[in-house]
Amino acid sequence: MTERARKTPGRRTLLGAAVLGTAALGLPAAAQAAERGRGHGGGHGSLRDLPVPTVIGHRGASGYRPEHTLGSYQLALDLGAHIVEQDLVPTKDGHLVCRHENDITGTTDVADHPEFAGRKATKSIDGVSYTGWFTEDFTLAELKTLRATERIPGNRPDNTLYNGRWTIPTFEEVLRWADKEGRKRGEPVWLYVETKHPTYFRKLGLGLEEPLARLLRRYGRDRRNSPLILQSFEPGSIQRLARLVDTPRIVLLSGPKERPWDFVESGDPRTVADLVKPAGLKWMASFAQGIGPTLDLVIPKDASGRLTTPTTLVRDAHAKGLLLHPYTLRNENSFLPADFRRGTDPNAYGDVFGAYAAYFATGIDGIFADHPDTALLAAADHAGR
Repeated sequence: MTERARKTPGRRTLLGAAVLGTAALGLPAAAQAAERGRGHGGGHGSLRDLPVPTVIGHRGASGYRPEHTLGSYQLALDLGAHIVEQDLVPTKDGHLVCRHENDITGTTDVADHPEFAGRKATKSIDGVSYTGWFTEDFTLAELKTLRATERIPGNRPDNTLYNGRWTIPTFEEVLRWADKEGRKRGEPVWLYVETKHPTYFRKLGLGLEEPLARLLRRYGRDRRNSPLILQSFEPGSIQRLARLVDTPRIVLLSGPKERPWDFVESGDPRTVADLVKPAGLKWMASFAQGIGPTLDLVIPKDASGRLTTPTTLVRDAHAKGLLLHPYTLRNENSFLPADFRRGTDPNAYGDVFGAYAAYFATGIDGIFADHPDTALLAAADHAGR
């Protein structure tokens, strides 16, 4: 699909979503729902109806609240994010919960619970050694005794204000929340759901795809036009999900020299660099509707961390009919390309609007953002050019 053929909303639609999400204008709820409906594909649930560029609340609004909490998800939605992301890992008794990693050492207060001191362990996960506490060693009831905390307090000290406020949500709780919010708003709430370390968990007898598919069917999000996108760094997980449900699917792509872990396990020699070539893109298009590359695959950085010339990935992926939702843009200097950092404080905000403009100019279809309100304003700027 060409850039011109893709549906792009007007400046007013995107800016309305960004501003109305704050409720700063005090408009009636019905008016807010009507405006936001235009920003979510009018409630039709079609992947191609999403605004371009789509703003995805990365782990919720993780720039403002501890990630993967109902508070973070709610704020992302209230700020106007078009989609809210969840990462899924299992409990010992097979429940799917929302954590970026199964290692919960840095995102909960588990270390403060003496009753779980004996659960601390060292494990190899996708070839990397970790020491800490892991969701697969806890029942759901045990996990619910913990409270969520800010993952990077050094970068985001203000977020620690919310430490202990929320528990770890189950994915089913998120589905119920999304349905409730959708009824209130008069339009579906889009979710973006990642299977984490699926090969690792399948070896433990805790396969992610089957229980995920059961929940999607139970909550009516298993169809081609469902307001939900499935994602994984393991193409095999996306292929397995494609056999179970018709929900839209995205293959995540890390650094060019990396190999998906299911490739490592199966002996497939291909790297991400192979997958972003036309043949690899054609292969992924046979079972997925898009890709989620790291931003460096769209615009590489030089040795000093500054942006260089964009690659042909956007053009090549669009030629195969694939959407691109790269990850992740954050407001703080320490996370920005060097040419958009301002001042000497690594945790101060840099010229993130300049960074957004550079990435949006490549023709990407959306972006993961820790600060979705900032991303929406940048998307409005882009649409108005």
